[in-house]
Amino acid sequence: MYVGVHPLAGFDKLLHYRVPEELAAAVRVGSLVRVPVLRTLHLGLVAEIGAPRNFPTDKLKAVVQVVYPFPALTPDLLELARWMATYYAAPLDSVIEGMIPAAVRRGMPLKQEKLLALARRLAPDERAQLARRAPQQERLYAFMEQQFQPQARALVLRRLRVGPAAATALLKRGILREEARRIVREAYLEDAGEYVAAQRLALNAEQAAAVAAVTADAAAGGFGVTLLHGVTGSGKTEIYLRAIEATLEAGGGVIYLVPEVALTPQTVARLRARLAAMKPARRCIVWHSHLGEGERLDGWLALAAGEAHVVVGARSAVFAPVRDLRLIVVDEEHEPAFKQDETPRYHGRDVAVMRAKLAGARCLLGSATPSLESHANAAAGRYRLLELPRRVDGRHLPQIDIVDMRIEISRQRGFTSLSRRLVEAMQARHERREQTILFINRRGYSSSMLCRACGHVESCTHCSIALTYHRTDETLRCHLCGDQRPAPVRCPQCGAPDIRWRGLGTQRVEEAVRRVLPRARLARLDSDTMGKKDSFRRILGDFRVGKIDILVGTQMIAKGLDFPNVTLVGLIDADLSMHVPDFRANERTFQLLVQVAGRAGRGDTAGEVVVQTFTPQAAPIQFSRQADYQGFAAMELEQRRSYHYPPYCHIVHHLLRGPNPDKLKFFSEQWAARVREAFGSRLEVRGPTPSAIEKIKDEYRWQLWYFTGSVTKVIGDLTRLRAGFAWPADIAQTLDVDPMSIM
Repeated sequence: MYVGVHPLAGFDKLLHYRVPEELAAAVRVGSLVRVPVLRTLHLGLVAEIGAPRNFPTDKLKAVVQVVYPFPALTPDLLELARWMATYYAAPLDSVIEGMIPAAVRRGMPLKQEKLLALARRLAPDERAQLARRAPQQERLYAFMEQQFQPQARALVLRRLRVGPAAATALLKRGILREEARRIVREAYLEDAGEYVAAQRLALNAEQAAAVAAVTADAAAGGFGVTLLHGVTGSGKTEIYLRAIEATLEAGGGVIYLVPEVALTPQTVARLRARLAAMKPARRCIVWHSHLGEGERLDGWLALAAGEAHVVVGARSAVFAPVRDLRLIVVDEEHEPAFKQDETPRYHGRDVAVMRAKLAGARCLLGSATPSLESHANAAAGRYRLLELPRRVDGRHLPQIDIVDMRIEISRQRGFTSLSRRLVEAMQARHERREQTILFINRRGYSSSMLCRACGHVESCTHCSIALTYHRTDETLRCHLCGDQRPAPVRCPQCGAPDIRWRGLGTQRVEEAVRRVLPRARLARLDSDTMGKKDSFRRILGDFRVGKIDILVGTQMIAKGLDFPNVTLVGLIDADLSMHVPDFRANERTFQLLVQVAGRAGRGDTAGEVVVQTFTPQAAPIQFSRQADYQGFAAMELEQRRSYHYPPYCHIVHHLLRGPNPDKLKFFSEQWAARVREAFGSRLEVRGPTPSAIEKIKDEYRWQLWYFTGSVTKVIGDLTRLRAGFAWPADIAQTLDVDPMSIM
């Protein structure tokens, strides 16, 4: 038996090996194996079975080990890896490594605990002798004699206050025996009882029609994509749950993707409560980067072995080895968080659609503000469109008040982070024991430190951006390279003591709230407060049960969360995402405003949203005020068409990095000329130009954009042309297909 293996060792090609007879029964396509590469053993994936062409098989090295008794990648995942490597211009081994958790690739052992059990009973005289000579052993024997089943060794010794030597002596004499039991680590089990979600909720007419459509799809099987466009609070989650139930009852497996780690506890708890009510009950696995390696290993094994058939997680959960996959749900499909920012630079939503196609499964995309790409696909008939135009139980969308901060600053005679309208609304909610969410899409205390005497701004020495001031530890930090230093008390440029913070951040908003509402229970949720594992679960759990009155946070609280007692949402600086040099700036601003506003009024009490802005007449703000998605989409698509931007084309972003800016500029221009000559009218080339952030981590950055109607028709030729170009060793480069940002 011979196999072709992709070694996970930087080799972007297939190597062939012979399979020893004793391993042949365990080897299948997708199996994880250990093979010799040069003189070192490496992990590899079996990609094909068969002898190599034009190579003598008697010279092939042998497979050393088959790591698991089942394939690590299902056939559809292996085919998906090949598609991703081609479409995203990524090495195949990096794609495969991204599909298999690091703990699995390293062969991390399973967690086990040692158990003690009674092996034989002692005669009375033997026991009396044991009590005289070794009282600790006798005490341990007496306890184990009363047990009906094996007990955890560490727990027994700790409770009896007996040393390990006593257990070892009884084991050697055959009085006790030792067993091993596997411990399965599973995340979020303690959250299942916190949601009253097992009951099936009553559906309105639009929900009933959507459920009928998706459950009919589940029964029929086969590939298809459905876009569920429902306003915030319209009950999209209930439709997801009904579709999942129908799929499981039909014997299929399910992947449920959410854009943020912060959304997984809520989603998993609801889903597990619903699955527990099924007969038989089904098991749900959690999958995201904030889990421990042991939890990820045990979850992966449960799915690969067919012990669980549902997985909930962030972007990488799209690669979960779910058996008989028949449904993929992508919640908040518009979110840029689904885009991976390192190789392979894939988009979780688009990969989900392709995986569903390869597996012959259904893909259900959902959002209150669908991406314009998905909107265009639905309009063209490539996706089926289901709409939920109103909230459940006749609840109204929240009232949105726009506060012009230019007028507010003149009234308060100086810069302020909280308008009087927002402060009054927060005070009223606090008196009524209702909850408030304050959103600002910038962490830290302020965006920079500025000397009012000479105009000096404290900047990162490694990146071309200003440092962010963090007041909690009086430091300046770079959010790109991680560099930090103490905040100065005098200007390093002129020595003046008049150096102050400028701009807003979550810490400064938190401080302002404490001044106006000192008795309110306040918490902040951003990247700085999520350093410890499960800190986001603890904060959101406390907010859900009412231990927190006001939650200040960044974009991780802006979507998907459902807290019925939240009746006020404040957007502190609504312009922040609008004034960036990116063609998606308006779309992101509209989506963000609608999504954040949708967190208010999801219970029995009407909600209110206060939007603080310096540009109240801007189109995204005015369209979001009425939650007018169709009006915004029509306006934005017309602009995209005139400038030939997605969804009317595809963009490939080519980033070049190096330590010498002049050398980088020269080779960028040489390369651009080569591409224009090779492709002609097949590819529109824009650039090269310096990046918006010209330097990061001591590397200068230049960029080009390639505009094309079809990535698959040009990416192969572009990759081969790039491989044959004489690039200097100190210039690194990245191709990003369908980028979510052109910064």
